[in-house]
Amino acid sequence: MEKRAQQRPMRGGPRRKKISDRGIQLREKQKARYSYGMLERQFRRFFAEAERQPGITATNLVVLLERRLDNVVYRLGFAESRSQARQIVRHGHIMLNGKRCNVPSVLVKTGDAVAWHPNSIKNEYYKGLAESVKGKLIPAWLALEADTLVAHVASAPASGDIEMSFDGKAIVEYYSK
Repeated sequence: MEKRAQQRPMRGGPRRKKISDRGIQLREKQKARYSYGMLERQFRRFFAEAERQPGITATNLVVLLERRLDNVVYRLGFAESRSQARQIVRHGHIMLNGKRCNVPSVLVKTGDAVAWHPNSIKNEYYKGLAESVKGKLIPAWLALEADTLVAHVASAPASGDIEMSFDGKAIVEYYSK
């Protein structure tokens, strides 16, 4: 003990402890929340809806998150980020099935049409977007007419079509406790 007390303290402080399973699950949930730009209450509501649906809860959750209007706008290439897509929707630049929609969390269904509002077409951002969208890859579950920038939801997103940066199974385990 005396010898140990005489030694210098470790550089950089003590070692970090290993992250617990609960900590890993929390980190995965936070990754999902932040990547989709949601608050905890809204994310928990989406999880509860995914749990009610038949099938695998983790897959249902990801499909629900992908069907949000702000995410669809992002996936179509109308915005550089999900937060920018949320702002575009919130400011009323997007029409869903011919009606102006300013709620980013609206879930799109198969057959829905997503288009720009006629007043927003005159905007400088739209003019630059019309040229840049042509080179972007669009998910298979969405169909985009590049000349008019009108998109249709061809089908529900499948789990194979979605690239995830988080572990859905860990999120389910987090909420199951």
